Amino acid sequence: MRRARSHHRPVRRVVAAALLAAAPLAVQTPPAAADSVELPALPTALAPDEPCTGASSETAREKTWTRQALNLNRSWSLADGHGVTVGVVDTGVGTDIPALKGRVEAIDDAGTDCVGHGSFAAGLIAAAPEKGVGVAGAAPAARILAVRGTDKRGKPTAKELAQGIRAAVDGGATVVYVGRAVPGGKEELTAAVEHATKRDALVVAPFAPDALPKDPGTGKTAKPAPAYWPAAAPGVLSVMDYGPDGTRPKNAPQTKGANLAAPGDAVVSVGPSGSGHYIGSGSSLAAANVAGAAALVRSRHPRMTAAEVSRQLVTAAYPAVPPRVDPYAALTAVLPDEQGTVASPPPAKIPPEASSQPLHRALLIAGAGGTLVVLIAGAAVVIPRGRARRWRPAGQEEERGAAV
Repeated sequence: MRRARSHHRPVRRVVAAALLAAAPLAVQTPPAAADSVELPALPTALAPDEPCTGASSETAREKTWTRQALNLNRSWSLADGHGVTVGVVDTGVGTDIPALKGRVEAIDDAGTDCVGHGSFAAGLIAAAPEKGVGVAGAAPAARILAVRGTDKRGKPTAKELAQGIRAAVDGGATVVYVGRAVPGGKEELTAAVEHATKRDALVVAPFAPDALPKDPGTGKTAKPAPAYWPAAAPGVLSVMDYGPDGTRPKNAPQTKGANLAAPGDAVVSVGPSGSGHYIGSGSSLAAANVAGAAALVRSRHPRMTAAEVSRQLVTAAYPAVPPRVDPYAALTAVLPDEQGTVASPPPAKIPPEASSQPLHRALLIAGAGGTLVVLIAGAAVVIPRGRARRWRPAGQEEERGAAV
């Protein structure tokens, strides 16, 4: 099979298909070469004379390192993305990918993907696990809404990305993945993100391009732009990548300021058709993993707003710079409120103080009753004695007795 020429960072390598599960910062060691498989590299764009990316003839049989690093099996015990639609604004998404069967809807011509990048990202977001296949998306029950954000060869413009964000939101997506980062288009992309925010949709985007372009004059790699869009727009969850050993490749754009980091280097996912797999690297693929995690949170906590979902993912992430996404922690964490204190239950309702009138009335009745008892007791003594003396004073009775 012809290998697709890659415009990504170099990723054509022998890939360890099964890596030991470990904490996000731990160094992970690949297994023996016998357990590895050589996969074709994922292109991000195609030259005018290049054929479209076809189906891969290679399949990753063992669980990928990203699946274990994100602890997806544990997360799926709580949520699987059911009920959530993720917009994929990229090169399109193939509608005949077995791992996404029946869950891809496309706007206009976005149901075809000549490049393969959008399909690869959609697989990271929502590919269903299959027996004997190690690749699975973060939210395997989520639906995908494919929206074109580039031309058919994978070249993006700010206008196409902005239109794609709007179309995804208007099409019902509550999580919108954007597969590109461009150095311009601040106004229109910020406006598109505001449109998403008003409709309670969370936009997830790569913090920087997967690879910096070459300077036409010198042929050297261009310097990073001060900011990339839509990642720099307020309300966007921006993501950078890391690899199996917890670091980024030396030739990756070294930028700071992303909201989250996620597995994005040497990651494996589906192609634009068929059941085979490709390998790719870059912040755009890390952003796809975070979009899948966002779909899990929205599935488990449907009453959370987009801003709350973003905060949940960032605050519950593994401590690092930037924090590393932890889907299971985001699904289970009870976070403090915006002021930094744990959310309190509603205040207890204390009944009003009882009136003192019934108590006074009771005391009066008790006092009167006590007096009556004393009077009756006294009468029980006095009356018999009075009758015995025929009601004469005691002195007169003594005088009469003396006279006799």
